[in-house]
Amino acid sequence: MAGAEGPAGRQSELEPVVSLVDVLEEDEELENEACAVLGGSDSEKCSYSQGSVKRQALYACSTCTPEGEEPAGICLACSYECHGSHKLFELYTKRNFRCDCGNSKFKNLECKLFPDKAKINSGNKYNDNFFGLYCICKRPYPDPEDEIPDEMIQCVVCEDWFHGRHLGAVPPESGDFQEMVCQACMKRCSFLWAYAAQLAVTKVSAEDDGLVLNVDGVGDQEVIKPENGDHQDSTLKEDVPEPGKDAVKEVKAEQTNEPCTSSSSESALQTAFKNQRLNTGSQSDCKLQELQAKHFIKKDAATYWPLNWRSKLCTCKDCMKMYGDLDVLFLTDEYDTVLAYENKGKVDQAADRTDPLMDTLNSMSRVQQVELICEYNDLKTELKDYLKRFADEGTVVKREDIQQFFEEFQSKKRRRVDGMQYYCS
Repeated sequence: MAGAEGPAGRQSELEPVVSLVDVLEEDEELENEACAVLGGSDSEKCSYSQGSVKRQALYACSTCTPEGEEPAGICLACSYECHGSHKLFELYTKRNFRCDCGNSKFKNLECKLFPDKAKINSGNKYNDNFFGLYCICKRPYPDPEDEIPDEMIQCVVCEDWFHGRHLGAVPPESGDFQEMVCQACMKRCSFLWAYAAQLAVTKVSAEDDGLVLNVDGVGDQEVIKPENGDHQDSTLKEDVPEPGKDAVKEVKAEQTNEPCTSSSSESALQTAFKNQRLNTGSQSDCKLQELQAKHFIKKDAATYWPLNWRSKLCTCKDCMKMYGDLDVLFLTDEYDTVLAYENKGKVDQAADRTDPLMDTLNSMSRVQQVELICEYNDLKTELKDYLKRFADEGTVVKREDIQQFFEEFQSKKRRRVDGMQYYCS
């Protein structure tokens, strides 16, 4: 009857049809993602013997170190061997971390792979991620109470994860950025605002009668302009006095080996370095000074950066010292990026990956190879004819149908083998 919908049509609406190509493509995509995250880490040996690893996949064990206890992180191999049945938080990757598994933070567990560990790893850095909490909202991910679809983005400096809506600046719609620096880290490393005006994916600029940065409101912005070509007057405005030569010495004298935590002291530190470069006449060799001589703005917002933006950072002696005191020297290391880690994982996995079919064929004699190829061609032909029936009838292939096909195929194969006659000369 015209316009009538048969059972096959109704069934196809209820059960979406997925092609084998779709399944294989999805499987390959998942495999590539796993290779990217895990490929650069050793899945069999504890990474403790390597010291503080530049970047590796990390986990936190909620079973062994629940909230309220000291935070701890474990390497990929220990997550498999020592915590296989435990509740783990996947931390993606962290930089300069040494595996804690079995040390003094684990009261009732000894590492099976590398038990001889120091009591603590003083060089490790921890945050709320190690208890399964992320962003400024301190919520888990995925969050069962959050009904708003939102992606999580990792800050390249503090390595915390943030909801896109909690960054003060909407992520570029195209997603065409490589790294993000969160609001707090932009405030702590305020020298980056001068670079953001030129390098950020969403330009942060005071030129052309307005801001290109997509942020609600304009009351919190500061436009920094040089006056009469005087470079010293183009510094970022902070709630601290502008230090002269004596102030430079005073700021330096108050420094300790620990990175600054106060935004005002960090701003004074960066201003002091700027004045020091002026007094030593080294400003012509400093990219940062050249950028700070131009108009730029500072906002309470995150920034988004393109591929290879780090290579544009100044590496003069004074800037390198500033990076060290702010504990961000890693920004000048091209191998520190997550992209570099992922690419290494993909390359390592590709080198180790073998084709099982080709390995099997290479281990066979020529006669066995011919027989296997014939069997494969028979299987392909019969499977194609079998699936064509479903396509012609407009019905969905179920698991039971595939099982039935292989049972019948094996039965036919046994009958062929049993019916063979062998002759000896």
